[in-house]
Amino acid sequence: MGYEIKCYVRIKVQMIFQTTVAVSCCVFKHRIIEKEKESKLWGGRFSSETSPVLEKLNASIKYDWRLWREDVKGSKCYARALQKTGILTQEELTVIQDGLSKVEEEWSSNNFKIKSTDEDIHTANERRLKELIGGVAGKLHTGRSRNDQVATDMRIWLRDKMGTLNSFIHDFIQIVTDRARREVHILMPGYTHLQRAQPVLWSHWLLSHAWNLRADSERLSQLSARADEMPLGSGALAGNPFPVDRPALARDLGFSRCSPNSMRAVGDRDFIAEFLWWACLCAVHLSRLAEDLVLFGSQEFGFVRLADCHSTGSSLMPHKRNPDGLELIRGRAGRILGQCTGFMAVLKGLPSTYNKDLQEDKEAMFDVCDSMESILQVAAGAVGTLTVNSDKCRSALTPDMLATDVAYYLVRKGMEFRVAHSVAGKVVALAEKMEVAMSELTMEHLKSVSECFEEDVRDVWNYESSVDQYRALGGTSSSSVAQQLDQMDQWLKNCASVQ
Repeated sequence: MGYEIKCYVRIKVQMIFQTTVAVSCCVFKHRIIEKEKESKLWGGRFSSETSPVLEKLNASIKYDWRLWREDVKGSKCYARALQKTGILTQEELTVIQDGLSKVEEEWSSNNFKIKSTDEDIHTANERRLKELIGGVAGKLHTGRSRNDQVATDMRIWLRDKMGTLNSFIHDFIQIVTDRARREVHILMPGYTHLQRAQPVLWSHWLLSHAWNLRADSERLSQLSARADEMPLGSGALAGNPFPVDRPALARDLGFSRCSPNSMRAVGDRDFIAEFLWWACLCAVHLSRLAEDLVLFGSQEFGFVRLADCHSTGSSLMPHKRNPDGLELIRGRAGRILGQCTGFMAVLKGLPSTYNKDLQEDKEAMFDVCDSMESILQVAAGAVGTLTVNSDKCRSALTPDMLATDVAYYLVRKGMEFRVAHSVAGKVVALAEKMEVAMSELTMEHLKSVSECFEEDVRDVWNYESSVDQYRALGGTSSSSVAQQLDQMDQWLKNCASVQ
């Protein structure tokens, strides 16, 4: 019996131990879940931890950390607004502001430590603020949602970036106009359908791209004005229940106005969609410029030579000079178009107000901004440092490019243009049949086509005269180009005075 009693006691002890361990594990697990819930801004109503795969997909801190400066700025301004309502005392405001300044200093010095529980930049900053100043940090989010917080942060960030991009465009246009002024008399073929068309000035070609970029700059300024609307104070969607002075808060944050409808404010990403579309168009303009220069820089054209600093070599062929920078501009334009198309597809199916799908906005915005900064500077550098071969440009001019001038000559003799166009075409056909240049046709040959031709037709075979006749506003004559340069100079001065 003694042995049986001992076994019974041993079994009971083991059961008690196992029960104790099980209870302890449950308590420990519960504490882990509670700790996780406490670390989240939204965890109070959940009883289990988030799936690791959802946690990874849901987290945006790996890219929206770039909004740290804007998030701290928004929090400082919102804290001041809360103090004016009485939610915060002056002492609490001072503590919060000092804590936010420390958070800002850590980010600036690259000493901010992101934790695995930091879902996004807002969570990270609030978590760190609480570590620094304690529970009073929890008052900062009163009446505020990440919905209106992120929309505000993004508008501030993009507003500053749009100013930077516009300054790059202005610098590029200045480079183009300076070059056009220096090289105003260089003649080259103008092209349609990539076929030689009419003689033009190299400076006129340069300015055609400057006008594209000027339009891009003006569109960006208009977009910036439309994006100058503060969503903060809209809450999650219904608004702010406390007497926050939103117009004063907007002024504090540098906005000109507040969003008029809280539901629209938290779900509005038109400013991102517009920016992506703007970037598409500007990138297309840069891509077309790049394509021209790739062609002009080939040995088949030989009009320009890229500087070494904007060329690359081949890993196999030692003689190669590749225009990789220009090609990357063309390629990046396609990537930007993809970002725009992708984000528009995200917006298409969303119900109103905030949906987590909108988290896709930031990567598109950051990537496109980075791309535009790069390609604007590369394009400006390539144009500013290339060498023009004026002799090669001129040698590409051929008399058949003056066929339109022959028609104009006949118009000045009183012939209807449609008839003159037909006669000029017959002159072209005659020269081709005789296998000579149009300028080599004799007066007898020309008169066989039309009696309107006289000795002064010889004046048509002059490329300088051909270009100079286009004196109407916007034409390729040197006087018209001078007008364009004056217009561009004045516009750049006006832009500089506004900045």
